[in-house]
Amino acid sequence: MMNWKKNLYVVFFAEMIAITGMAFVIPFLPFYIKELGISDIKQIANWSGILIGAPSLIMVIVSPIWGCLADRMGRKLMIERAMFGGAVTIFLMAWTTNIYQLFILRLMQGALTGTIAACTALISASSPSNKMSYSLGLLQTGIFLGNFLGPLLGGISADVLGFRNSFRITATLLFVSGFLIFLLVEENFVPSLKKKYATPFNKRMTLLFNNKQLLLMFFVLFLVQFSIKSISPIFPLFMETLVSNPNTISTFTGLMFALTGLMAAFTAVNVGKLIENKPSMLLLTLSLIGTGLFFLPQGYASNIIQLAFMRIGLGLFYGAIIPIANTIISLSTPSEHRGKVFGVSYSTTFMGNIFGPVFGGIVMTVFNLQTVFVFTGCILLLAGFILLLFFKKVENTNTTFLNYSNKLASEDTFSSSEH
Repeated sequence: MMNWKKNLYVVFFAEMIAITGMAFVIPFLPFYIKELGISDIKQIANWSGILIGAPSLIMVIVSPIWGCLADRMGRKLMIERAMFGGAVTIFLMAWTTNIYQLFILRLMQGALTGTIAACTALISASSPSNKMSYSLGLLQTGIFLGNFLGPLLGGISADVLGFRNSFRITATLLFVSGFLIFLLVEENFVPSLKKKYATPFNKRMTLLFNNKQLLLMFFVLFLVQFSIKSISPIFPLFMETLVSNPNTISTFTGLMFALTGLMAAFTAVNVGKLIENKPSMLLLTLSLIGTGLFFLPQGYASNIIQLAFMRIGLGLFYGAIIPIANTIISLSTPSEHRGKVFGVSYSTTFMGNIFGPVFGGIVMTVFNLQTVFVFTGCILLLAGFILLLFFKKVENTNTTFLNYSNKLASEDTFSSSEH
């Protein structure tokens, strides 16, 4: 098997295990907060929001830093750091005795993890250009599957084995993922430019982020994550209006998320095969519009069957967006800079994780449950139509960047020699 294929399949499997572990604790986190001594239900809700958002808040800051280190030291090392660092911090959560210890460990988790950005940078750098879309699509499929499996298995584990043992299981999953990467992934990492010929950091950043295509993809990824997360605080409340038996609300809520996750995974792997190294701005536009159209009417579903069909349609369109956007980012960025660029990219995603739930909660407070779905759908529709009107074609800007970067490096070297 070719080296890039072996790396892809190992990273796909390891990342699916890691994401499963990361999502393992979400279903029982509020109950663990209660076990730590917080009894008031409003305080439990507030602490749940804080603890869920805390890692993303830190990741916004540290992801570009880890990305820069990945470009200097190698992407495999950054994946190992993220997985082993996450394993240690989550393992320690099983031993916490108060809410403040748990809060500090969640902050540490955000500072040390970030497996998605590291894995994306490695796969995009090691895959052949004509297989990049397939590779990124398969990786995204693993992420979707992990987000599907994690909450389901985590809920069962908490009921059967208890909260603290579930943290230990999560840590074990991350350790296993880290060892798979350490033992099986091969990366022949060689920085492409010697230090004395390298373009200064500030000029590299100016070149990268003057790229309108790149900035647009950052915005799309933020918007999609913002939209998906905006319904997270209100979706269980909406399910109460559709499910008559209160003992089955959690089951049906998990089922609705699972349907979307499975359909998104199916689309992600197939859209990668479809576009190969030629991502289409039109296909990205249609995916945004389709996601918006299936989001908008969900708040007016009158029964579970109607909602299930809408969640399936949502997943089919939503699953195409991230692989296409990541492929365009790869085509917009030279291989030696992808670590830092994907670091910034996932910082924008984490910002969506932070601001989306806040937006959803405010809209529900001011208006009602249905309005959150309408607002979210309209935002995605607007983004799709803007893309349709102003951006027609994806351009491969790698060569342009490298030529200009080399020119700047030569000018800087000549200028320094004169002095």
